[in-house]
Amino acid sequence: MLDIGSIHCKEYELESDRSRGEPSTKGLGGGAEPVAIAEAPGRIHFLGEHGEPEAGLFLSAAIDRWARVAVSFRKDNSLRFYAADLGERKRTTLINLKYKREDRWANYIKVAIHIFAELGFPVKGLNFTVVGDIPQQVGLASSAAIEVAAAVAMRGFFHVSLKEDELVERITAAHNTLFGGGADPVDYLISLSARKDQFLMVDEAALEVKKIKSPFSRYKILIMDSRVPRLGVEDELKLRQQDIQKGLELLAQKQEGVSFRDFATTDLMESMGNLPEEIRRRSMHVVEEIRRVNDAVDALQRKDLASLSRIIQHSHESLRDLYEVSCPEVDWLVKRAQEIEGVIGSRMTGQGFGGCTYTIMRNDLVEDYKKRLEDYERIFGFRPVIYEVKIATGSRMVPA
Repeated sequence: MLDIGSIHCKEYELESDRSRGEPSTKGLGGGAEPVAIAEAPGRIHFLGEHGEPEAGLFLSAAIDRWARVAVSFRKDNSLRFYAADLGERKRTTLINLKYKREDRWANYIKVAIHIFAELGFPVKGLNFTVVGDIPQQVGLASSAAIEVAAAVAMRGFFHVSLKEDELVERITAAHNTLFGGGADPVDYLISLSARKDQFLMVDEAALEVKKIKSPFSRYKILIMDSRVPRLGVEDELKLRQQDIQKGLELLAQKQEGVSFRDFATTDLMESMGNLPEEIRRRSMHVVEEIRRVNDAVDALQRKDLASLSRIIQHSHESLRDLYEVSCPEVDWLVKRAQEIEGVIGSRMTGQGFGGCTYTIMRNDLVEDYKKRLEDYERIFGFRPVIYEVKIATGSRMVPA
């Protein structure tokens, strides 16, 4: 990844301030560095996506792909943004701080600015630089990583004591204010809570995390971007969410406070036998996925990789057959991986209708799997992109 500290200083000529003995420390306290840098990881959901809105249960982890944000003071009232990877610059002022479609990536930094402006900190004149290596638009939370990295950088910059739960709450509120909704607090929670070599069981309803040590020290995690064009995905996902909301209403029978988790320990066929077929299939996926997340956590704790393998396989089959968000290209990638002895599991991840798969396999099997992919382009006409990742720690300050 690019050296964001040097890039930031060069972009905003901070080295000349240092040479004059004026390190732009206004508001930071004596002896503070003029640049604060933080990084936040991307994330992957191994299980649990496409669950009950605002009450999901996930098995997730941070990955060793990062967004980094640097921040420093300006002597005027301008807010300047520089994306070093893209060579793009944006600007605004605090009085004009709002979402603008043309500002794209800079809008996510504005989320952090909004937080600290609300807290009363001097944010009228600031420089920001962002770099990153998280694959974008494939369901790995690259946008959330920028928001968290910017918020953590500013927390360190102003020496603020904000605990993780409060920061999650404030990022969520600021995102919804600027974007008009759509914040995903699960992504923020994962980014702030993750630890190296630990899976996270994330309870979206309670915003709580349980950490489980990874048994995969001799395995690799491969993320495969199918490169399938994803058109009309949002509309399709809205239809499925409407189906599961209707399914819960029918199952709850006007009882207050009922969620799909209340049906995860009951006889599904007895509970869902009278639902319309499409709603029944969507609801069945959600309830069974809750069970799978709990079973997977138990398997990880017992290091029962055979059971975990079956759980991952059944989860993909459910996404394919019940929730219907997979596609032939993704199914092909999963099946080719599952055919290799020594592969723990392979499954689609992300919103679906294309996008990515993940595969957990022994280190020595990677090249064999890559060779099998040569047929993929010949059959489907897309060249897949492979990312090897590790389970990583969460957001943190980086030495300037």
